[in-house]
Amino acid sequence: MTNITPRTIATICLLSSFCAAQQTPAQKQDTTLAPPKNLKTKLAPGYTIPTVDISAEKHRQVIVDREAGQYLGHPTTVLLEDGRTMLIVYPKGHGRGAIVYKRSPDGGTTWSARLPTPESWVTSLEVPTLHRVVDAAGKKRIIMFSGLYPIRMAVTEDDGASWSELKPIGDFGGVVTMATVIDLKTGPGHYLAFFHDDGRFIRGGDEARYRVKGPHSDHTSPAAKPWRFWVLTTLSKDGGLTWSVPAPIAMLPDASLCEPGALRSPDGKQIAVLLRENSRKYNSFVIFSNDEGLTWTEPRELPAALTGDRHTAKYAPDGRLFISFRDTTHVSPTKGDWVGWVGTYDDIVKGNEGQYRVRIMDNTKGADCTYPGVELLPDGMIVTTTYGHWTEGELAYVVSVRFTLPELDAKAAAQKNLRP
Repeated sequence: MTNITPRTIATICLLSSFCAAQQTPAQKQDTTLAPPKNLKTKLAPGYTIPTVDISAEKHRQVIVDREAGQYLGHPTTVLLEDGRTMLIVYPKGHGRGAIVYKRSPDGGTTWSARLPTPESWVTSLEVPTLHRVVDAAGKKRIIMFSGLYPIRMAVTEDDGASWSELKPIGDFGGVVTMATVIDLKTGPGHYLAFFHDDGRFIRGGDEARYRVKGPHSDHTSPAAKPWRFWVLTTLSKDGGLTWSVPAPIAMLPDASLCEPGALRSPDGKQIAVLLRENSRKYNSFVIFSNDEGLTWTEPRELPAALTGDRHTAKYAPDGRLFISFRDTTHVSPTKGDWVGWVGTYDDIVKGNEGQYRVRIMDNTKGADCTYPGVELLPDGMIVTTTYGHWTEGELAYVVSVRFTLPELDAKAAAQKNLRP
């Protein structure tokens, strides 16, 4: 266990400009600037890079959907090739629940009413995720996954004008499927999808006490006793229509690795996967593959600056990375908030802290927020969208926030100049 003294914490706060990102009264009730007990990480529990706070800048925020008395959560977005049309799906409930579907014609500035969906979408038991895929013949599809057992998928071949029902992709299951899907260099139409399971859904189970029921239908999923977190991949060679038996790629007996967020190196030769650590005793982790996902490095802890849940990454026009996630850093004034990280791929490889962090929005209830969609518009605008408790005392709703990295850079520079 790391020996962290009060002096260490004081030094972190003195050196770190994250102390300039002040806690709200609500945060002070559930977040302290001291490390939790029984940490097992040997890395620093806090970060020293600055935090740019745009959480109060209402002009950047667009409400995607909000319904009195209804929890709306866990969205995923996809941007079409025209650079303007954006699709979004999210559940009516915490993770599981009927899937809501909307479309934006203008890069997330405005959103349609809720669109009609196939009948089976009301039976979803997990977070729905959207992904663009293209087969070897150039046929474009968008696929949507819904997890637990078995994993099911819906398909559109007309950019979301019409959708199929949810149908099983195999005799296996998992949680938050698929957190990431990336194209492979092994052939046209080849894709690798990443997800996790803790033993409950990979093969299901036959004990009634573990069965999971949806809130809006009689649809249920068999489940086994939870055992251990595994990160898995499944392969498609036909543009996302069929998927292979899952293969495990990461596990640690003393940590709970989950919610993989994959990205490629700038030269395209390496795949990195950022991982949530669910025991909350370590920082987040990262693994790497140099052979298109055939083999992977041992999991390695990331710096505190990148510690969080459900990392979603996009390269900005200048080659830097913006990564959105829920802040679960052990020592952070934005813990439980929707945050972002700006840095380089090389920072991830070398274990550097990066350039700065961003408080995107202030979540008012614990850490219940942030399964983000992140899209890059042709003009360099980043549009990132997620759910959270954005209004004190209200249920979660879905909001989109817009900014460019030069805008954030200017704020970071001004903040530095104002510091004594």
